[in-house]
Amino acid sequence: MIQREQTCCFSGHRPDKLPWGMDEEDPRCLTMKQSMARTLKWLYYRGFRHFISGMAMGCDLYFVEEALALRRQYPDLTVEGAVPCPTQSHRWPEHLRHRWRQALDACDLETVVQQHYDRYCMLRRDRYMVDRSAAILAVFSGTAGGTQYTLNYAMNKRLEIGLMDPVRPEADALWLTQ
Repeated sequence: MIQREQTCCFSGHRPDKLPWGMDEEDPRCLTMKQSMARTLKWLYYRGFRHFISGMAMGCDLYFVEEALALRRQYPDLTVEGAVPCPTQSHRWPEHLRHRWRQALDACDLETVVQQHYDRYCMLRRDRYMVDRSAAILAVFSGTAGGTQYTLNYAMNKRLEIGLMDPVRPEADALWLTQ
């Protein structure tokens, strides 16, 4: 049984809002992934055993891949892919669709929030993740969009919030408790 108090979800920017864009070989991106891995391990030591990713392009994929890597070290950790609708990745470049499918297949749990795309399905997915979590980790630069919406919702639900800055990817996450 998955416990809410042991669950951390994730929200983060897509490539168009990241300083390195789609270039995952950029040193800033590599540093962000290392910081994310370090933070996930710290969360594991704090008792978090279930991690939920919204499976979007960009930071969500980094997060799920780092959580799956951590699971190899700690088999009691579980990873969930929360998909807003089955067509989430259909318009992505082929290599990203393949990566998304591989990551989703490796998850312990796949949740499809709704069967058809509509303009609110991403927001429903975000609420699904927050409603099942005690904490949220987010890569957030302060720009308006889905990550900001999710963080506002998480604040209203009184989650512990960890913020990672894509402009300073080497910095540890800043944690806010309510």
